Amino acid sequence: MGLIVNGKWVDQWYDTKESEGKFVRQDSRFRSQISTDKNSEFQPESGRYHLYVSLACPWAHRTLIFRKLKQLEDVISVSTVDAKMMDNGWEFNQNSDPLHNFDYAYQLYLKADPTYQGRVTVPILWDKKTQTIVNNESVEIIRMFNSAFNELTGNHDDYYPQANRDEIEKINTIIYDTINNGVYKAGFATTQKAYNDAYYALFDSLDWLEERLSNQRYLVGDKITEADWRLFTTLIRFDAVYHGHFKCNRQKISEFHHISNYVKELYQVAGVKETINLEYTKTHYYASHLTINPTQIVPLGAEQNFDEPHDRDRQY
Repeated sequence: MGLIVNGKWVDQWYDTKESEGKFVRQDSRFRSQISTDKNSEFQPESGRYHLYVSLACPWAHRTLIFRKLKQLEDVISVSTVDAKMMDNGWEFNQNSDPLHNFDYAYQLYLKADPTYQGRVTVPILWDKKTQTIVNNESVEIIRMFNSAFNELTGNHDDYYPQANRDEIEKINTIIYDTINNGVYKAGFATTQKAYNDAYYALFDSLDWLEERLSNQRYLVGDKITEADWRLFTTLIRFDAVYHGHFKCNRQKISEFHHISNYVKELYQVAGVKETINLEYTKTHYYASHLTINPTQIVPLGAEQNFDEPHDRDRQY
């Protein structure tokens, strides 16, 4: 896991010396918007945009879910990087970068901006017309997918409804800090205190979540929203990866009654299971993070059946 420095790729793990052992995530740098506004450089057009993802990455997984739910598969093409992320960062398999035939994702960043410095992350939303990265911030990409292409697809399903946005944002803030990013804070911590702080914050939030879902079907309102999908991509990976690999081991998600049934319901939404590959995901985490798992042994478990019946259609 490296970064670009002065136009060159450098294989370097996160430096936590100045953060007292805490993992600090880099902010996304490419933040342009696809919009129907007449002044927008990036207009919603079928076939113009290409999405680069890892099937292991929960942030990239959000974009795949929205691409599926919003019927954008014929509008936005997609490429998947290799499961393992080694000395050169995210790598492409043979023919998995149909646009440039690049070997590594960092080459996309340098093509978009030769002066770019920093980490190379997925998802990457690429514009074929201007040959640049439109956006590499998953939240902004899913919101573009949520509404920008509605007139092209005829799909007006809204996962970020105006009436619920304030509450969605409040929930997102808690979930991002303590759960989505919280598992990484625990897993990438390099001091006991940093790990302890992340661990307790994570499970405090999961306890709060279990209580909330005992009284309502979804996180906000009576329909699935963006908040649910942003949480789901962490929860679906939890037992297979974060419980063991990131030492988030007080409980498995399968041991929370309401959360586990909630995960099953979201998994069973039409098309969602097609965006999930937990074997690929385990290979990425266990075989790529050599500072955490130097043997690169990938565990065979956990055995999970997300197709089992859930109880989320009961009365609340």
